[in-house]
Amino acid sequence: MIELKNLSFTYENKEVFKNLSLKVKKGEKVGIIGESGCGKSTLLRLMAGLYEPSSGEMIIDGENIPEKIIRKVSVIMQSPMLLPMSIRENITMGHEVSEDKLKKILEDANIKKWIDSLPEGIETYLGDRADELSGGQAQRIAIARAMCKDTEILLLDEPTSALDGENAASVLEALDRFSIGKTVIHVTHRKEHLNGYDRIFNMKDGCLFLQ
Repeated sequence: MIELKNLSFTYENKEVFKNLSLKVKKGEKVGIIGESGCGKSTLLRLMAGLYEPSSGEMIIDGENIPEKIIRKVSVIMQSPMLLPMSIRENITMGHEVSEDKLKKILEDANIKKWIDSLPEGIETYLGDRADELSGGQAQRIAIARAMCKDTEILLLDEPTSALDGENAASVLEALDRFSIGKTVIHVTHRKEHLNGYDRIFNMKDGCLFLQ
């Protein structure tokens, strides 16, 4: 499902990692921990097709071209980007979704109750109001967006770093339900968020060390 072969990446003349290799089987859950700035988020962005490696080979679900890789993965970042559109549009992102399926997605993402409380509901236009959302609300919209895209590969980049304990636990619970049967790469500095994962790596000096 995911294979990195001798991957190297240089950013602003700084070598982030060199000759890094990793194989992740379909349905496997892999965590990557490490100190800030060690390159773990950069590695995730490479796997998402957002960056192109300096050298080496990267195969994500049979694709090795960034433009095609993007279609194969769902990504939830620590600071999700919300667009000046309605909540519905921010979630569906152009995908055709039935009302029944969308309702289930909102319930699974623990966001339906909040959306139903808004005067305009899911048609609420975010725009400048996106800044008024709590971290938990924004993150749940990002989870609902990933659920709507519904790819077999889920990439998580510190999805709860900006949340308090209660909100973090709720978001993790929603992600656990959503990720059943999917291939997951979860980048975090909190090892306790990776309980039950198949493998956990520590990234240091541009290398991955199995814990």
